[in-house]
Amino acid sequence: MRYIKAFTLLLSILSFGQETVSLDYYLPQGITYDQSIPTPKSVIGHEVGEWHITHDKLVQYMYALAKVSDRISIENRGSTFEGRPLLLLTITSPDNHTNIAQIQKDHIAATNGELTNFEDRPSVVYQGFSIHGNEPSGANAGLAVAYYLAAAEGPEIEELLNNMVILFDPCYNPDGLQRFAYWANTNRSMNLNPDPNDREYSEVWPGGRTNHYWFDMNRDWLPVQLPESRARIKSFHSWLPNILTDHHEMGTNSTFFFQPGIPSRTHPLTPKMNQELTKAIGQYHVKALDKIGSLYYSEESFDDFYYGKGSTFPDINGSIGILFEQGSSRGHIQESINGLLTFPFTIRNQFTTALSTLEAGLRLKSDLLEYQFNFYENARSEANKAGNKALIFGDEKDAAKTYHLAEILNRHQIKIHELKQETTINGKTYKPNYSYVVPKNQKNTRLINAMFEKRTTFQDSLFYDISAWTFPLAFNLDYSETTTSVAGSEIKELSRKTSSVSSKSNYAYLMEWHEYYSPKAVYAILKKGLRAKVSMKQFKSGELTFDYGTIMIPVQNQKLNSNDIFTELNSIAEETGVKFNPVGTGYNEGIDLGSNNFRPLELPKIALLVGNGITSYDAGEIWHLLDTRYDIPVTKLDVKNFNRADLDRYNTIIMVNNYSALSKNQSKKLKEWVENGGSLIAYRNALRWLKSNEFFKPEFKSSSLTAKNISFEERGNFRGAQVIGGAIFEAEMDRSHPVNFGYKNNKIAMFRNTTLFMKADKNSYNNPIRYSTNPLLSGYISKPNLDSIANSVPLKIAGLGRGTVIGFTDNTNFRAFWYGTNKLLMNAIFFREEF
Repeated sequence: MRYIKAFTLLLSILSFGQETVSLDYYLPQGITYDQSIPTPKSVIGHEVGEWHITHDKLVQYMYALAKVSDRISIENRGSTFEGRPLLLLTITSPDNHTNIAQIQKDHIAATNGELTNFEDRPSVVYQGFSIHGNEPSGANAGLAVAYYLAAAEGPEIEELLNNMVILFDPCYNPDGLQRFAYWANTNRSMNLNPDPNDREYSEVWPGGRTNHYWFDMNRDWLPVQLPESRARIKSFHSWLPNILTDHHEMGTNSTFFFQPGIPSRTHPLTPKMNQELTKAIGQYHVKALDKIGSLYYSEESFDDFYYGKGSTFPDINGSIGILFEQGSSRGHIQESINGLLTFPFTIRNQFTTALSTLEAGLRLKSDLLEYQFNFYENARSEANKAGNKALIFGDEKDAAKTYHLAEILNRHQIKIHELKQETTINGKTYKPNYSYVVPKNQKNTRLINAMFEKRTTFQDSLFYDISAWTFPLAFNLDYSETTTSVAGSEIKELSRKTSSVSSKSNYAYLMEWHEYYSPKAVYAILKKGLRAKVSMKQFKSGELTFDYGTIMIPVQNQKLNSNDIFTELNSIAEETGVKFNPVGTGYNEGIDLGSNNFRPLELPKIALLVGNGITSYDAGEIWHLLDTRYDIPVTKLDVKNFNRADLDRYNTIIMVNNYSALSKNQSKKLKEWVENGGSLIAYRNALRWLKSNEFFKPEFKSSSLTAKNISFEERGNFRGAQVIGGAIFEAEMDRSHPVNFGYKNNKIAMFRNTTLFMKADKNSYNNPIRYSTNPLLSGYISKPNLDSIANSVPLKIAGLGRGTVIGFTDNTNFRAFWYGTNKLLMNAIFFREEF
């Protein structure tokens, strides 16, 4: 009898799961709705939650609402890599809309200390959904939220809209959402199947979480390297909302999370009142979720440390960031330890907390406005105390890399100044056009501190994300504290330095390798069929000294004549900013231009391994780097097609972090390719795979850690404290080695998020990059791991037959903003034959 009852209960649950819910399932009860406002179904053709919304239909519905509702205006702020619009709806009362420019002006004026009225001004709430495309309940809930805000009638909605401006971002990640919706919908059965083994719940690589280039966009709020991020950061700074929400999903067996996160993992620069207001807002979620009977938790996981996340970035900008995490159905209905989890149920929780956020924004309006005012008032006080203090950063040989850091600061409305004249500070030379000055006495001084600080002590040893992101270190730039006495005029519009060839040569042109876009320039030269060589030594030509890695383009015996070469190099110089020096003689102080110490370069032909078993983030970073910055084609070679691929088409294959992505036969094929002259560049855990398959033999340091006086309850924290979630370390460089060509300093900052430690070779010349004895620059690392990394090496190079294996333990291309180590990869590609 007990089994019959249980089976009957299961059938009833399954029956409910098969039913198509109506819009009423989500909407608050006892409210009337304007019949002239279209429901989602009337526009997209199905009920919310019946199918996964595709981005094109989401856009269609948002425009439909804006067309008929005087509460909504809509703007397209740009497009994704795949050309999808980045929409923002402004939702408020019709009266506020007629005065929206003044409301915005007053709101910003208050952050400048020009207004102190906290009663008569609207609060501003930025609501955003599904920055991870395969966490779709947020964007799908956005359909119902937008309908409610447009159609609900009565004094409650009028009070809300009269006292609030809602910046409504229906989907942070259009490309990812579209990719996942396609997967979920094409694998949906008419008879919904909750079996977690069904194909519907196991999307193919790389999944819909990321954007077009496989970036986790919820890590890009601070670096702002992606078009989606640039649009929303511009909107954020133009309004400075009081609350910003970020609707996510987590594992299927989870319930619902809202912030605050774990208190000890809040960044020290975040004011205490921020977390108190976060907790006060949370009480509105408690009340709303209790009302519909949903389980939830808070303050037990996640954190507010890395300012590059959507829920944390607002905290250093006078706003309150709120993270929501909903247990995911990953499709339409799935079994979980909490019963059958339906897609509509996940949507309803997101919808409910979206509305409870608005309720909090209304009821706590004065507190939120006053907090924001005080945040900037206190920041101004800190800035005033800084007086004429300033930061200077630059690279006297690389204008482009320096420009790109200035570009990030500019996107965050941080004021930057020209350098008045060449100056030397702490032994480093800063030149105009190659350096910028950042006065500390300005509005966003706290954000400046967050971006430039080096931190090595922490209240907690566990981090949800990285523990360090010091921007000048990420860009491998010289930087120092100085005063505004070295500053020239404030830069109103940034422009990247261009270049040209000063005169035509009938002999040769020389180009140093220091500029960030040097690889782009040389690839363009080689692609034109021109010959180019790289210098293995330093030399002096006339009055100019040229460094290791200088590129020489001879004029004679080329496919183009001297006039065409001059024209071509001029065009490349203008596009890339590199400088070509025309010379009329090959006779130099040091090596001459005809020396065998100038080695010929070969056009790179690159394949990047992708597919199951490969870390898509790492692969996407390299794809993005080569494709969008250097204009270098790269073949994304899926491991499932590896057996039938003709590897002779490539001279370089890149293998990023993976877990045994290749079979035994595929490994054999790859090894034969290397032995026949190919260059294999590998990253992170791929080095273990290469060692086990006898491609090369790095020696790894083994660490033995014993838990003493650690309770069962504490075991997770004990293990977690040994993770290097992301920190920055100093390494020493042998600049004469080709892997280090283009670097002017003898030290470099390396980003690391692995515990893979390689022993140095007994021969020093085989250790072109080596961690220093005290390598920690910024971030958290446990004492045992710090001992292990000291004097270890992040790079191992070994011959295999006629080919080369190049192994990096660290990611040189992290999140598209680690410009400072990109050239290590490019050197491995262009100078591989000299290793």
